[in-house]
Amino acid sequence: MIPIMLGGAVTAGAIALIAYLLWPTWGPDVSSDPARLPVSIGATVFNVPTAAVRMKIQRHSGPQERVDLSFSFPSLEAPEAPAVPKHVSADSVEDAVQPIDRIFLSIAAHHDSLAPETRVRTIYPRYLEQASTPGQDGLTVRAFRDGSPYSNEDLFFASTPALNARCTRDAATPGMCLSERRVEGADLTFRFPRSWLAHWHDLADAMDRLTLQLHGQGG
Repeated sequence: MIPIMLGGAVTAGAIALIAYLLWPTWGPDVSSDPARLPVSIGATVFNVPTAAVRMKIQRHSGPQERVDLSFSFPSLEAPEAPAVPKHVSADSVEDAVQPIDRIFLSIAAHHDSLAPETRVRTIYPRYLEQASTPGQDGLTVRAFRDGSPYSNEDLFFASTPALNARCTRDAATPGMCLSERRVEGADLTFRFPRSWLAHWHDLADAMDRLTLQLHGQGG
């Protein structure tokens, strides 16, 4: 029995050695996502930072109907992952609310709908109050009439640099603004806090820069 057992041990050892030598030493390819994704929206190509895409299902190249992005402001870098929230009690909920430090951008195919600049020029004036109020550094504001589709909102506009923004008013939650522009087959909708209009020159410049970064020919 002893020679048989020794022979079996030698055979098992030989098989183990061969398996070790022949076993592939490479592991699975775990390459990270590309830094930027070329996407086609409305037959218009945009190069979007992968880390800026808000929805995982949209993190792929090729044709898409819509992409939702966010960028830190004013750096315009892709935002870092949010910190894990701590326990929030009823007494500390107000202190736990973090200020918005991001500018949000949605890019969607327009399918020949009314252009944003046309809406500002022909649709909005039907619902605006007659009086306008001069704002800071050349920014003008006109209120929408009560009872209109844009009730409790204001329209901000300036020419140098160009800016149009429709904003809700501060209430229980801070007012938010949207500013739209068309780039070929897609509409870009920027969203940001109304309070940022205090530095509207920087804000207008940031939206122009983002448009150029994402689509080299600009808007």
